[in-house]
Amino acid sequence: MGWNVISCAQWRLYVIIDGAVVGRRDPAEVAAAAIRGGADVIQLRDKAASTRQVLECAQQLLTVTRAGGVPLLINDRVDVAVAAGADGVHVGQDDLPVWAVRRLLGPERIVGKSTHSLEQALAAEQEGVDYLALGPLYPTPTKPDSPAVGLSLLGRVRAGVTKPLVAIGGIDETTVSEVLGAGAACVAVVRAVCAAADPQAAAQHLKRLLVSSFH
Repeated sequence: MGWNVISCAQWRLYVIIDGAVVGRRDPAEVAAAAIRGGADVIQLRDKAASTRQVLECAQQLLTVTRAGGVPLLINDRVDVAVAAGADGVHVGQDDLPVWAVRRLLGPERIVGKSTHSLEQALAAEQEGVDYLALGPLYPTPTKPDSPAVGLSLLGRVRAGVTKPLVAIGGIDETTVSEVLGAGAACVAVVRAVCAAADPQAAAQHLKRLLVSSFH
């Protein structure tokens, strides 16, 4: 595959293609625009679609991500990731445990996990994830039932783990600088790119802000 924890550590902009947010637009076109704008990794998330629909979308996205040289991760659905030949899976707290995902995916592909507390982040690191995500940092319509965890927790988690950390949840161009200031090196966005009038320009602007903070 060629994607591993080293490449995860180099990510800055993580774009989630969410079926509910993309709406009538072609997910593959939105993903292609995000990659042109500088996305380092693409995740496909669609809670409402059938398994067949998610697989078909994954296959279309994989063509785009392969051409763009970035990994494609599938949210939750290990079966879809295996069938499509995706580069990895992102799981939540209630999904398959990491050891089971590894057994199905093999050791070479990426496994990431959502966490919402320091305890969960430390546990995910012990499980052997390649990266962990922390959030939601801010209230977000894509996770209406999840309370925001806040920036202070981000700082504590960053200090407590060694794996690459992805900040997620309600992040956009107005909040990205304070998220980076709290210790994140990579941010994941959904609406900030997928709901933008021009996804490529939105991704480009975010990537510029992310990269400039490291110079």
